[in-house]
Amino acid sequence: MRLPACALACLLLAAPALAQEDTAPRLSLELNRIDALEGACRLTFMAENALGEDLDALSLETVLIDTEGRVERLTLFDFGALPAGIPRVRQFDVPGLACETLGRVLINGVTECGAAEGCSDALELGTRTEVEVIG
Repeated sequence: MRLPACALACLLLAAPALAQEDTAPRLSLELNRIDALEGACRLTFMAENALGEDLDALSLETVLIDTEGRVERLTLFDFGALPAGIPRVRQFDVPGLACETLGRVLINGVTECGAAEGCSDALELGTRTEVEVIG
């Protein structure tokens, strides 16, 4: 099957743009699981630093929102050091929180990002749970 010349040109022009997106600096955070503990809820995150340099510290202002849309609490999650290119798992136990009442996690801002710049802009959020992660 032959492509018209204009379609081929569009594909060729789009390829470099797609390649640039794949290599853009990013800091990905995925809410990987939620586990109910005795008197607490454990949030497990998978973090991957693809900023091109090690982070000696990452701290995020995080808002926990219940299933009714009310702010349950505002807290800081300290992810610690995140080496470049190496995925890390971080767990946060939130006392007094029933996991089944958690509806959303809002990353309200980056309070510390080591020596790197642009952490907020590079932040990519995801979830493997029923809880939505927004920022």
